Amino acid sequence: MATDYYAVLGVRRDASQDEIKKAFRRLARELHPDVNPDPKTQERFKEINAAYEVLSDPQKKQVYDLGGDPLSASGGAGAGGGFGAGGFGNFSDIMDAFFGTASQRGPRSRTRRGQDAMIRLEIDLNEAAFGTTKDIQVDTAVVCTTCSGEGAAPGTSAQTCDMCRGRGEVSQVTRSFLGQVMTSRPCPQCQGFGTVVPTPCPECAGDGRVRSRRTLTVKIPAGVDNGTRIQLAGEGEVGPGGGPAGDLYVEIHETPHEVFQRRGDDLHCTVTIPMTAGALGTKVPLQTLDGVEEIDIRPGTQSGQSIPLHGRGVTHLRGNGRGDLIVHVEVTTPSKLDAEQERLLRELAKLRGEERPTGQFQPGQQGLFSRLKDAFNGR
Repeated sequence: MATDYYAVLGVRRDASQDEIKKAFRRLARELHPDVNPDPKTQERFKEINAAYEVLSDPQKKQVYDLGGDPLSASGGAGAGGGFGAGGFGNFSDIMDAFFGTASQRGPRSRTRRGQDAMIRLEIDLNEAAFGTTKDIQVDTAVVCTTCSGEGAAPGTSAQTCDMCRGRGEVSQVTRSFLGQVMTSRPCPQCQGFGTVVPTPCPECAGDGRVRSRRTLTVKIPAGVDNGTRIQLAGEGEVGPGGGPAGDLYVEIHETPHEVFQRRGDDLHCTVTIPMTAGALGTKVPLQTLDGVEEIDIRPGTQSGQSIPLHGRGVTHLRGNGRGDLIVHVEVTTPSKLDAEQERLLRELAKLRGEERPTGQFQPGQQGLFSRLKDAFNGR
């Protein structure tokens, strides 16, 4: 045996593949011609590449350990004899040595995780406030029952690719300023899987999955709002090759209510009453989420006032309790009066001394930023 490849890389004879690769990377960074152009260093660089070519290949390593020189069969290249047919073994090893990257070796799996899916679900205010359970129809990819996700027709199976011999990649030797370098690319015949399916499943065309409509039951928690997404783990698309399914997201869309407007967990509505009801007071029935309740309009209620009903809003999604129901009062003034109504109102104005009111004037309504400015200025 002319050259001790283990000594060239500085590793033990029982070194693992990981130790051999680490030793090669370390030496390659030190001895590469672009880093150290000294002629002696270049010869040393060729030696470590020849050693790595042998020790990184299980078959060549076995030949070498039995006393042979696997490089002699490829033109007599050994230590100091160029890169040989294998060169770096794989061009990605150069990338690994200088950039710390490691490409995935070997065939890739036909089984992959499926994609996530999302559907939109419409619910009304009452369902959003208290929660509900819904049955939904979902069209997603499921495992093909004919081939059980294998992709091959019943009675057949995938076979090892005869082009790459199951490695999932093919190699090509090219010349560069470093000599002969071997590069690898995915096998064009099996697309990198290492196997081919001569007779695809007629049901799924070899994909291992088919489209199907399913019915799922979704529990909607109390307090959801527009845009809330509920995750159903593992209910999304089944992956190629019958791989694990992704997740299904149900996005909530709350339909507008005919009376209430939702703001967070509070509900708002407006009740319109005549001028006389605002002056004398009254009770107005209101259909809330909890049933009919009497809204107490106190005498002298002005337009724009609000009446809160605590705990009559939407359930808090995270936490206990509920929001409030805010009733905004709007007092209307009659625009048309008959003779008797006008006479009575004039008598009322006379009794109240309001026959010729002068009115009360005050500055126009300020906006939020104006009020904040006045507060800081002490006004």
